Amino acid sequence: MDTCARSLLNNAKYLKYDDYLKPGFPMATGVIEGACRHLIKDRMDITGARWTMRGAEAVLPLGSLYISGDWDEYWQFHLQQEHKRNHLALYFSGIPLIKQVVKARCSNTPPPLPIPV
Repeated sequence: MDTCARSLLNNAKYLKYDDYLKPGFPMATGVIEGACRHLIKDRMDITGARWTMRGAEAVLPLGSLYISGDWDEYWQFHLQQEHKRNHLALYFSGIPLIKQVVKARCSNTPPPLPIPV
């Protein structure tokens, strides 16, 4: 009890609950716990599902975007980035990249045969 009371007294200047309650900010952990359950547990705890950390880290931000209502805006941004990465890079300087690579790496004459020793 003393540790808890000391912590509250030492941090009293930060504990302005009335200032946060006036605009309607939640002051309990229930909102956070509910969001964690809804966003994380319900998705990750599907019967039979097995998640790697990498897979979970890839899926959870997408679920968050969908739940927040930002999915459509994100998807348009994603498509634009994919277009830049996969299409515009192929036509850098007006010449398809594959032709540049072939021209730089291929020769009309075959490489010389090794000389037997």
